[in-house]
Amino acid sequence: MVLPVRISGKDSANNPVNELAHTLDITPNGARLGAIHHALKTGDKLTLQYRQRRIQFRVVWVKPMEGTSEYQVGLEGIGSVGENWGLELPESGLADEYQTPTTS
Repeated sequence: MVLPVRISGKDSANNPVNELAHTLDITPNGARLGAIHHALKTGDKLTLQYRQRRIQFRVVWVKPMEGTSEYQVGLEGIGSVGENWGLELPESGLADEYQTPTTS
């Protein structure tokens, strides 16, 4: 699902991050973003704003896009999970690829 979003926060070097991007995929607990121009690192914490909602995420992977200065970024929700987006997402038996696996 493609949604326009704004991301903000600080990167691992304490530099401000504030840019417009869009989702490429969303799940109840995560997202894949495109059109990111800031070089983020795994573990960076961001606030994503979609409409009037502000959702806290952690960067779990970053992929530079060949031939551009853009990145795709995988995000995992921090704190409350589930209905963060305010959208009804289709039920799926697939694993949430944006959530880090837990070990027992």
